[in-house]
Parts: sequence; structure tokens; C-alpha cells
Amino acid sequence: MDVELILRVYPFFIEAAWVTIQLSVLTTILGLACGALGAAARLSRLRVFRAIGAAYVSVIRGTPALIQLFILYFGGPQIGIQLDAFEAGVIGLGVNIGAYMTETIRGAIISVDRGQTEAARTLGMSRWENMRYVVLPQAARLMIRPLGVNINALIKGTALVAAISVVELTYTAQRFIGSTYKPFEMFLISGALYMIIIYATGRGIAWLDRRARIV
Repeated sequence: MDVELILRVYPFFIEAAWVTIQLSVLTTILGLACGALGAAARLSRLRVFRAIGAAYVSVIRGTPALIQLFILYFGGPQIGIQLDAFEAGVIGLGVNIGAYMTETIRGAIISVDRGQTEAARTLGMSRWENMRYVVLPQAARLMIRPLGVNINALIKGTALVAAISVVELTYTAQRFIGSTYKPFEMFLISGALYMIIIYATGRGIAWLDRRARIV
């Protein structure tokens, strides 16, 4: 193993790791927004909204994330959508993970005991008040861990944006392999940095889960 090479190139990987972190944070925010809207549609009383929510989940989960990125980045200009690689990565991965988060959020909501909903109605609460004060606080505790699994999968999935030339960890490794012919060292650095990011994220989610259960 070429330790000298690793020490020489690691600053470039640190910069790439920062891009991966930014991509992960922005994609998580968009994914949560899409997931919340998707879950609301899936749980709506209106059939048209339920159909839209079901179609969103079915189409996005039924096609590869890489194909979705290619359609957005390479096919977008044909229909007037001009995005740079980073923007396409955030939107593509955010919409993709949002479909998985939709089912996570919906599952947490419907797992809340129906007896509590009936009790809230007996007390005169509206459907919105019941959702806000009774269902969502309990569902939020239940969805933290599953959403954490989605977020960890998302962080690893950011490697896909290397295919559209976003200069993150995987793309940086590939670039240096082309000039150094040292794939083991390059992927070792990028893999180690992915592990650090995912470990830190996992610790944060575990802390949040403990706090939610105490409250």
C-alpha cells in the first residue's frame, strides 16, 4: 500500500467529503419534504390524491435511481430543464429517497393505536387537531429509526452522482485512479470517509431516538 500517495492526495478527498456531506444534507431535506407530502397524499380521503401518492411511490421505487438521474440531467434540457450536475444530484436523489420515506412516514402514522384517534374524536377534536396533537407526536418517535436507515442508504447512494460528474468522494477516487493506477488506495480513502460520515450520522440518529423516547 502506497502510504505516501495517500498522504499526498487525502486533502482532495477531504474536499470531496464536504461535497458529499452537503449533498447528503440537502437531499435529506428534500427527501423528507417529498416523503411528508407523499404520505399525506397516500393517507388522504380523496381518491385522486391517494392515486397520485401511490403512483409516485410505485414509479420511483420501481426504476433505478441512476436512470432517474440520467433522465433529469441528460434528458432535462430536451424539455427545458437546465440543471448543473450538483442540482440534478440533489433533486434526483431527493425525489428518489422521498418515495421510500413516504412509506416510512405513512407506516409510522397508521401504526398509532386507532383507539387514541377515536378517543380524540370523542373529546371533540377535529381531524387536523387529532393528527397534530395525538397522532404525529407518537408517529414521530416511531419513524426516527426507519428514517435513519433511509438516510444511511441515501449517503451511500450519493456515490451515484459520480456518473454525472459531481466531484464527490467516488468521482474523486475514480479521477485519481486514472492518473495513479492505484485503485486500492483511492477506494480505501473514499470508503473510510464514507464510513466516518455514516457513523457520525448513525450516532446522531441514535441520540435523537433516545431523546424522543425520554420525552
